[in-house]
Amino acid sequence: MKLSIVIVNYNVKHYLEQCLCSVYRAIDNLSAEVLVVDNASADGSETYITERFPHITYIYNKENVGFARANNQAIRQAKGEYVLLLNPDTLLPEDTLENALLFMDTHPRAGAAGVKMLTDDGRFLRESKRGYPTLAATFGKLSGLGKLFPRSKSLGGYYCNTLDMDAIHRVEVLAGAFMLLRASALDKSGLLDEDFFMYGEDIDLSCRIEAAGYENYYLPYPILHYKGESTSKNTYRHVRVFCEAMDVFFRKHGERYGVVGSGLVRAGIHLQMYIRLSVLCLRRTFCLQEKEAKLSLRKGQRFPRFLVLGEEATIHSLRGLFKRNGLTGRHHFVVSNETSAVDGHGSPFISLKGFTHVVYDCRAFSFSTIVRLLSRHRKMGLHLGIYNPKSRVLVTPEKCYL
Repeated sequence: MKLSIVIVNYNVKHYLEQCLCSVYRAIDNLSAEVLVVDNASADGSETYITERFPHITYIYNKENVGFARANNQAIRQAKGEYVLLLNPDTLLPEDTLENALLFMDTHPRAGAAGVKMLTDDGRFLRESKRGYPTLAATFGKLSGLGKLFPRSKSLGGYYCNTLDMDAIHRVEVLAGAFMLLRASALDKSGLLDEDFFMYGEDIDLSCRIEAAGYENYYLPYPILHYKGESTSKNTYRHVRVFCEAMDVFFRKHGERYGVVGSGLVRAGIHLQMYIRLSVLCLRRTFCLQEKEAKLSLRKGQRFPRFLVLGEEATIHSLRGLFKRNGLTGRHHFVVSNETSAVDGHGSPFISLKGFTHVVYDCRAFSFSTIVRLLSRHRKMGLHLGIYNPKSRVLVTPEKCYL
């Protein structure tokens, strides 16, 4: 078997469904298997997904065992020459996997590869290519100086800012949201370190892949990453788990920094954690979250206005969906497909004034075309929504509408 795809799910069944739809299109010409590990979801994911995708291997955990351990459960069962670790809140163009596998086949020293990840409005995600967290790079990230001096090889080194995002590069660290691994390299490096509950395990594994004599590569093949739909970034738990993961990493790899360097980095991590926790506390105390909610309301985020492109039957279904969900904004519908609207929402006859989201019918447009159009028109600032006529679910970055 050529490829084993491993996805860890936690309470995001509709994002997972969309991800799997794109996966099955992408492996249409490949010998591949799909393994989903569920970390005790309470949203009915198991029944919902297995009914719609009966050929997947679904492993259900009775408790949340963490990202690393859950991935390892599936990797131990995987039969593929390559193993892809994939987040459930991602979407793959139809040709991404074939292109990535071709690269791996023709570069035998490549132990792992990542890809060009895009946000839901088409922007490039810096996590797609990263350098080893040296003292300078870590200081640049923790202090914010890396953003002020993005072209600095030292301060901006955490995100490899000097490397062209549209070219192939050898890099040191890959993101666990899409991590294509050579199985033989995994045999030498070992599986994910289960001391990491969530976050940091991808950095650690990237380092061990290189230590095993292989190379990590960034490939400019785009995918969509909604980025963390299964976790909340503004919670005490997220901040603690993330900072604790970084602490585990620097304790494990501290010999690279020396006693003083490792101590300084760990002190910086703990300082950052306390600062972020204090900010969260202040926001709650002074009800800033409520003010932000009102600000979002004024910006139209609470009541989105959709520009819809799709088949006539899809548009009819979406009109009903909008009505059921109280989405009474001035939406606009364009009967189209990727042949009739080759520029999608960038077509000259479409006015984008006032819209917050562009919605594509995934039966009328391929995922490759949707991602390409989103990237090409990223400066328009529209968030992506995808409607699946088969499941009748509209997936947006904020929520899924039924």
